Amino acid sequence: MTTNLELSATPTSEQISRTKAKIDAYIQSVEANPNFRSGSTPYYGFHEAGKAIHGTVVIFHGFSGKPKQMSKLSDYLFANGFNYYQTNLAGHALQPPSKFWCQVDLKPEIYKPLREKVQKDSVLSNYIANFPTDPNKFQRPSLQLQASLVARLLLIEPRLVDIVPAVERDNDPDFYRYFDSNHMEYLTHAQQRLAELDDMPGPIYTIGLSVGAAIALGLAADKPQRISKVVSYAPLLKLHEPMMERYVNLAGPLDIHEKSWSPGESFPIGALTAAAKYGAFVRESKNVKALQQVPTFMVLTENEDAANIPTNQKFFNDIGGNKKGHRFYMYPASDLVPHPLAEPDVKSQGMTNRFWQSLYQETYRFLTTGEINPGNMSNTEQDPKLPLVPPLK
Repeated sequence: MTTNLELSATPTSEQISRTKAKIDAYIQSVEANPNFRSGSTPYYGFHEAGKAIHGTVVIFHGFSGKPKQMSKLSDYLFANGFNYYQTNLAGHALQPPSKFWCQVDLKPEIYKPLREKVQKDSVLSNYIANFPTDPNKFQRPSLQLQASLVARLLLIEPRLVDIVPAVERDNDPDFYRYFDSNHMEYLTHAQQRLAELDDMPGPIYTIGLSVGAAIALGLAADKPQRISKVVSYAPLLKLHEPMMERYVNLAGPLDIHEKSWSPGESFPIGALTAAAKYGAFVRESKNVKALQQVPTFMVLTENEDAANIPTNQKFFNDIGGNKKGHRFYMYPASDLVPHPLAEPDVKSQGMTNRFWQSLYQETYRFLTTGEINPGNMSNTEQDPKLPLVPPLK
């Protein structure tokens, strides 16, 4: 085993007790909420007092996921000298998603008349009537159908032509003129979780998947003096297709939902708009400048169906690329790795990540040395010089 980072902190029993008390208070508030979403309890792993550690990792799961989503990663890091805090995304500990998750909605004075027009339009009302009502059967319309739905909405409500740019342009001054949004709760929620670690000595690292990866980046940009490194798996900084972006931005009045990773659960597509708006926030120049000082490891796949690849590539270059100590890896299409690339037992688009163990090894390598070995990323055998990741049971 090789590493360049010594065990750098030795938390005392008092520091651990104070930290646990803060997190436990939050956990109790979550579980006591009458709208608690089953299985969404945050959790943590702290080594015993007096034991030296590399630091503490805060892990943010993917959109519509739950804290246990990357439990194998936190188990691996814990076994090799890290404390961890598996927390949740803003609103994701509660249900229903339509009420509690971050969303972007047209303002009522725009939404209500448009909703009435949709209900009176025979074409759209017929489409909605045939849409599946079982949450397990919700499916995203094809890009061609998305384009058709958007065209119909623009036909029945010409004002949308003026409204569209306000949501599609980053930081458009008219956005809040037309839309209500609470997407910045992603950051305020993450700030509160980070504050629970104020008493914990040593480096703090953030790791996230998809929307969670964007949150991990945004939190590091907000607290660059506190966050030592970021590992960002497939960050959703912008939706991967322009037509999909326009569709999710405008189709709220159609009452279309999408399938959650949790069985029997769905969410309104306005929640995807909120995720993309938060991604636009992360890409703001002030955050890009702050992240130039925080070593970041970004992992993408050419088989993306959620995150926009060119946007991620540009973002990596904007924060300084390799010269600033950042690292980037893209799984080629031939590796058949899907967007939820951090989860070994999740199938998406008919694919899984067969290289998840090496991904975890390279995550460990980056956190401990600031480097990665690209040749190990597509390796199913693992690097024997690094701690081995146990197989699935």
